[in-house]
Amino acid sequence: MFERPKSGERAVLVHMAVGAPLDQDSLNEFKELCVSAGAEPLCIVSGSRNQPDPGMFVGKGKAEEIKQLLTDHEGELVIFDHALSPSQERNLEKYFQCRVLDRSGLILDIFAQRARSFEGKLQVELAQLRHLSTRLVRGWTHLERQKGGIGLRGPGETQLETDRRLLNARITQIRKRLEKVESQRAQSRRARTRAQVPTVALVGYTNAGKSTLFNALTEADVYAQDQLFATLDPTMRKLVLPEGGEVILADTVGFISRLPHELIAAFKSTLQETVEADLLLHVVDDASHQRQQCMEEVDKVLFEIGANEVPQIRVFNKIDLVEDELARVEHNDKGKVDSAWLSAQTGEGLDLLKLAIEDFFQTDFHVFNIELSAAEGRLHSQLFKHGQFLDEQHSDSGGWLLKVKIDKAEFNRLKKKAPELQRVMSQLPVEAEY
Repeated sequence: MFERPKSGERAVLVHMAVGAPLDQDSLNEFKELCVSAGAEPLCIVSGSRNQPDPGMFVGKGKAEEIKQLLTDHEGELVIFDHALSPSQERNLEKYFQCRVLDRSGLILDIFAQRARSFEGKLQVELAQLRHLSTRLVRGWTHLERQKGGIGLRGPGETQLETDRRLLNARITQIRKRLEKVESQRAQSRRARTRAQVPTVALVGYTNAGKSTLFNALTEADVYAQDQLFATLDPTMRKLVLPEGGEVILADTVGFISRLPHELIAAFKSTLQETVEADLLLHVVDDASHQRQQCMEEVDKVLFEIGANEVPQIRVFNKIDLVEDELARVEHNDKGKVDSAWLSAQTGEGLDLLKLAIEDFFQTDFHVFNIELSAAEGRLHSQLFKHGQFLDEQHSDSGGWLLKVKIDKAEFNRLKKKAPELQRVMSQLPVEAEY
């Protein structure tokens, strides 16, 4: 058994086509992932197999080739663009005498570097611990079980059992902390719902330009770089629409093909913002050769988290990198915008997108002023629940002076429960109706 090194970023990359032709775009994405993690790629080993080898994923000849490259280039790490079983990782590390990392471990490492918020760090740690729990035996084979013999028998836990117990205790502790954070998030969502402020979530494949678009729309200063998973923690900002309406815009983590299922589980509370959103802006890299494949991968993840029923507007970004592509919008058969072309970098087409968002939430509503007495607290509560208070002041008599914005259909339903609103109808000026 070798002593596993704690550092070393000089990596040999392994990308195999299993049961399919070699995909150059997928290989390029793998290299970007490795660079994003801080690895120093030395060389790439590629090939094809009908199915993975159960022992080491690759065959003996390919394994010998990788081992020789490690020696020639003084490599310290081997990264596979595939999901490896615990036994495959253990066998490969024993054969190569160096660390071996699979695609899941690579993405988890990138997420660990990107996490900034308390919640994000907890979620990444939870995903890492779940991933590690199936691989503890890899580094402790010499302590996996107590050996028999005179002087070697005795009570107590093996090192492996101790590690598993401590790991499970830490997972339980993190889950409890995340439950508390999730309850706080749920409370914030309820507050936004009461205030009748809709939420618009940016989703899309990693590196599609979501954070750049977020900054361009809200004038925020969210970290945005041309790298995979530049943004991990969700950020929310108020977006003022052309006619004065407001929505909450949420920037979320980017998706990627073969996203480890540990991440889907650990980031469920963060992705809940996507599930609870009123509208999704599905940002697509219009200049990417894999545009269609990336859209399908995002739709797949949205289905996994239960957000596939949320209305979408496809936003084709980076038109400045596509020849003869113009900023525009396209409508569906109901007359609503379902696609928009723009450049978040240059700002071209941003106004069209804002109008499209406003059009999506546009509805007939009343805006009116009303004075309520202190005895009309029930009506005050109903208006607050079903409408939006644009202004609220206390009157000299102890009541309220309100400026209310409320959907016409909701207003008519309330009118049946609260006859006091009948007098409001007679007072509504024509210009107060939108």
